Amino acid sequence: MATPYPHISAELDLGFTRLKNRVLMGSMHTGLEERRNGFQRLAEFYRERARGQVALIVTGGVAPNRLGCLSPLAAKLSTAREVARHKVVPAAVHAEGAKILMQILHAGRYAYHPLAVSASRLKAPISPFTPWPLPGFMVERTIADFAHCARLAREAGYDGVEIMGSEGYLINQFIAARTNHRTDAWGGSYVKRMRFPIEVVRRIREAVGKDWIVVFRLSMLDLVSKGSSWEEILSLARGLQDAGVNLINTGIGWHEARIPTIASRVPRASFVAITKKLKASIDIPLVTSNRINTPELAEKVLADGCADMVSMARPFLADPDFVAKAQSNRSDEINTCIACNQACLDHVFKHKIASCLVNPQACYESKLRIKAASKIKRIAVVGAGPAGMACALSCARRGHQVSLYERDGAIGGQFNIARQIPGKEEFSETIRYFRVQLKLHGVRVLLNTEATAEAVRGYDEVVVATGVSPRRPKIAGISHTMVLSYLDVLKHKKEVGKKVAIIGAGGIALDTCEYLLGDGSHLEQSPEAFAEEWGFSLDGSERGGLKESKANYNPKREIYICQRSGAKIGNSLGRTTAWIHRVYLKKHGVKVLKNVKYERIDAKGLHLRIGGKAKTLGVDNVVVCAGQDPLRSLAQPLAAHPSLHLLGGAKEALELDAKKAIREGTLLGSRL
Repeated sequence: MATPYPHISAELDLGFTRLKNRVLMGSMHTGLEERRNGFQRLAEFYRERARGQVALIVTGGVAPNRLGCLSPLAAKLSTAREVARHKVVPAAVHAEGAKILMQILHAGRYAYHPLAVSASRLKAPISPFTPWPLPGFMVERTIADFAHCARLAREAGYDGVEIMGSEGYLINQFIAARTNHRTDAWGGSYVKRMRFPIEVVRRIREAVGKDWIVVFRLSMLDLVSKGSSWEEILSLARGLQDAGVNLINTGIGWHEARIPTIASRVPRASFVAITKKLKASIDIPLVTSNRINTPELAEKVLADGCADMVSMARPFLADPDFVAKAQSNRSDEINTCIACNQACLDHVFKHKIASCLVNPQACYESKLRIKAASKIKRIAVVGAGPAGMACALSCARRGHQVSLYERDGAIGGQFNIARQIPGKEEFSETIRYFRVQLKLHGVRVLLNTEATAEAVRGYDEVVVATGVSPRRPKIAGISHTMVLSYLDVLKHKKEVGKKVAIIGAGGIALDTCEYLLGDGSHLEQSPEAFAEEWGFSLDGSERGGLKESKANYNPKREIYICQRSGAKIGNSLGRTTAWIHRVYLKKHGVKVLKNVKYERIDAKGLHLRIGGKAKTLGVDNVVVCAGQDPLRSLAQPLAAHPSLHLLGGAKEALELDAKKAIREGTLLGSRL
């Protein structure tokens, strides 16, 4: 039978070795690298992805010396003792027929410790520490450390290394005039600035021989001022090829760049044009990356000649069997990455173990197992939102007989609201995944059905996951006809005027605001339109890729966001996405009012006090986004059941949290 994705499934010949398909699992730091017994858990994490038929895996970044560590206790490989810890990882991957590379990453000025070093003494905007400039003899020693680290990685059993030369880390800091102000042999002209990465590759190749994979992750769009020009990128790519690199992987944007590159607001495959341009000018295979999350898209990228291989990182957190499902014509069963960053990158930045919002088993493979039940039970789950769907599926995977009650006409709960928000359209994929999986595992889904005490009497276990209801703050006039809840707007589609005040500044408030701006779907936005909106070029014509945005913003409404505190709006959101919301709202002219005291609402609008001064917002509508309360009224008729469990928002309602809901649902289902 012919494979449904022939370009994905094609082998890639590297001369001394072959890769069984064209899919690379990109580098992700998981937080396990620094934990006690973390490498054992890391081995299980990678083993599952290898079992899922990915051809080549790249580990999270490992420093070549102590100065290069991202934090004081971050992973490094510079001693024989550390080799022993690593060995379980490649052994687990090889047992499943895949190959794995260790990424060598020197943090440079991105290091979170006082011993940070860089090409020059220039502080990064995302680190509190000013780096020490490496003197010439230390540059030579650092290159030797890269080569020594690669040699140790070969001893540990890895199939090769990926050299992190992008995203603004040390090698990038030597390459770019932005961060390299040296006047010695390692700075000045571009020929001198590119000497550092070329020497790193050349010395690594000398240390490991010709029959070992060496990949270089090259920054093809820095997205910062004084970044590399296209001519410089091309010159470096050819130099890397001559120095002995087998593959060039794509890096997009420095971590300090103020342009989104991987968030859900970024249209899918937005950066493949730049890799396609490079592919025509080099003779070694090229890997493309960023916001490629379906096999259909990966296949098209390869078929269109944009690259020789596709790198996906977070999609393998969401579903370790991505490739296996695609190759067996089961792409509808793939748990798609929604690019939310909430459980992966946001966790890592907080020094927590990474996971995945849509797949809480990611990085917990040995901790959160779905085992066959010793006794089959009849289980009723009431509410088909994120928590209910996750619980029902976990129960069914264990072999239980499960009925899922939903009083609305569709599964998904709050996800049906979220997917309407510009930048959150990917939530539709999660609903599709659950719909397919619930059917495959025999869950009886009862839509438009109220779960009564009589209906659930015969079940062994009853799980109530009925979600939340919007909270109404105690403000005089809160019952005025101009006042709407976020559900009135997003679910019930009530008419909203041209001037709007939003009470609240959390995630729901920002989502509602962006919905009311009416810019349409970001998933359907073209890469060119996205680049124009955010002020960068995809054709390599601008240094660093930056250019002045000429986007014309015509928001449908004039909107005020009001909050009681003086904190930044969206302060409860993750580090990787909160800033994007703030920039987006500012571009669209949204006015933010802080330290607000609400007085009353009447026909004249919303009456406030800010710093003791009275202010009236003459708006058409006031939309309340001031938190939620548990929706327990639906659980009350079921309270007499002898084995009742409250789950998700029905148990505790703070900020809407799909990550917590799916994890709790999965955990409960694994134990019933």
